[in-house]
Amino acid sequence: METERIGEWLELVVPNKWDGKTVDRIMRKDLGVPRKLMHRFRNQMGVSLNDEFIHWKNTTVSTGDLMCIRLFEPQPLTVKPNNMPIDVIYEDDHLLVVNKPSGVFTHPNFPTEDDTLVNGVAGYFVKEGILSTPKYVHRLDRHTSGAILFAKHDLAIAMLGKELQKRTIKRTYLAWANGSLSPEKGVISHPIGKDPEHTIRRCVTEDGQYAETHYEVLRYNAEKDASLVKLQLETGRTHQIRVHMSYVGHPLLGDTMYGGQGDLHYKQALHAAKLTFIHPFTEQSIQCFAYPEESESLFTDEHVNALK
Repeated sequence: METERIGEWLELVVPNKWDGKTVDRIMRKDLGVPRKLMHRFRNQMGVSLNDEFIHWKNTTVSTGDLMCIRLFEPQPLTVKPNNMPIDVIYEDDHLLVVNKPSGVFTHPNFPTEDDTLVNGVAGYFVKEGILSTPKYVHRLDRHTSGAILFAKHDLAIAMLGKELQKRTIKRTYLAWANGSLSPEKGVISHPIGKDPEHTIRRCVTEDGQYAETHYEVLRYNAEKDASLVKLQLETGRTHQIRVHMSYVGHPLLGDTMYGGQGDLHYKQALHAAKLTFIHPFTEQSIQCFAYPEESESLFTDEHVNALK
């Protein structure tokens, strides 16, 4: 889709697939604008067609028309910004992909917290003059490093949230797991729920939520008695990789919560190395690779490049 930002407005050249549809239908169905945001656009005249403010339900569009949406209206910053270093992997007017270091929470769990990745990205927004609050599309555990996708405005987070539900956002992880896996490639499909004996831990349980993890061994290190594993998630349950790998007898190195061994600075040897998604506005396929930042990391640039 052909788009361009002009100040607070996004200009869209109406594609052939929208020809003959009403503006209302496009906003509700094709773009999936949430009800609250629809109300704001209507009340504030936030949509125009060929430079005219039109009646949404009565006006149909034609291929090549110019449709404008006020997506970039300044919004208040609702989290405290932090001046931490931010490793940006991908950025445009709508999205931001950041390489999260191990040991950092994705978002604040308490109002007083200000040292999470969201706080850091808020600081980046302030520095770059982006007048919005960063909105994370998915999360990573505190001690998992790698790519996290953020939205810069309300429509982007709504559209990406639906893509996450439809599982069109693909996440590929690298992990070091204890032992030698056999078979070297397979699918772990067991439901995951809360561990009744622990407030944080999850476990495989019959009444849990469906969870599916695909794995493939890339190499085995006999000295460490550990396997470098590529993993892809079909679902996004809390601690999914950690629980599944532990359940099949190969917990992640350093992940003592789930039985992992190893004297490591890592709490678990897990890195979100690759993120693939369809851009909600340009409809192009985007691939992002997160390279390890720390010199003492168990992962290397070579490990990440093996995913290309």
